[in-house]
Amino acid sequence: MRRFKNKKRQKETLSREEALKCTPVKNIQVKVKRRQNGEVLLSYPVTMRPWMASVARWTGRRPPVKPDEPRTKKLQLDTLGTVVWDLIDGKRSVKHMISRFAKDHQLQRREAEVSVTTFLRELGKRGLIGLE
Repeated sequence: MRRFKNKKRQKETLSREEALKCTPVKNIQVKVKRRQNGEVLLSYPVTMRPWMASVARWTGRRPPVKPDEPRTKKLQLDTLGTVVWDLIDGKRSVKHMISRFAKDHQLQRREAEVSVTTFLRELGKRGLIGLE
């Protein structure tokens, strides 16, 4: 008799068409700075988990003064990343963003789809955007 069963988390997966209909929304905690060259620098809070704080203390690095005080990370977007970031307005769907990106940069639709969706996925993993 097994006491502990491996329960795999079932993630809610969207079909391709459903995912393209979603609307990306920017995280309100993200601070945006425009550089002189037009590129964007994003600053966003990252909270340190308690076990990471203890590891940091053990290795000699100092965690934030308060455990709940968030650290910030920065992400410098390149020119194309800046274009996609500017397309996120909370109204455009991913599908519309892809077609606009393909048109503006003379790309095949499939190339633009791969580029934009990969970039949006990375932003989502960092918590910079969400999907409605």
